[in-house]
Amino acid sequence: MEKIKGGKRSKKLEPLFPGYLFVNLEQTDPMWSKLRSTRGVLRIVGFANKPAPISDAVIQHIKDSLDSVAEQGGIKPGQAVQLSEGPFEGINAIFQAYDGEERAIVLVSFMQKQQSIRVPVSAIKK
Repeated sequence: MEKIKGGKRSKKLEPLFPGYLFVNLEQTDPMWSKLRSTRGVLRIVGFANKPAPISDAVIQHIKDSLDSVAEQGGIKPGQAVQLSEGPFEGINAIFQAYDGEERAIVLVSFMQKQQSIRVPVSAIKK
């Protein structure tokens, strides 16, 4: 998802169905009772006290969509990036990890050593 916050455009990966778990069970399967009593399960989406079936085609479409999103975006650890703003503008770095929603940890070469620094995600270019 792409958002504009404080005049800066940023991309953020968010869950497509937050809080939902898809399971593949027959309606006569005795595992339904165990599923209902699992900690954290509030309710099962359904109609007339029966679980709502979702076709295999819909699930496959969701999986395919998620695969294409994963291929397009996200910076992976170890990937070479360039810093595009701030005091390190123009410096090449190696992405290490995200540090919350707005910041990232990168490695830069400084004084013949690898230094770990935190920068805004918006300052990173692939």
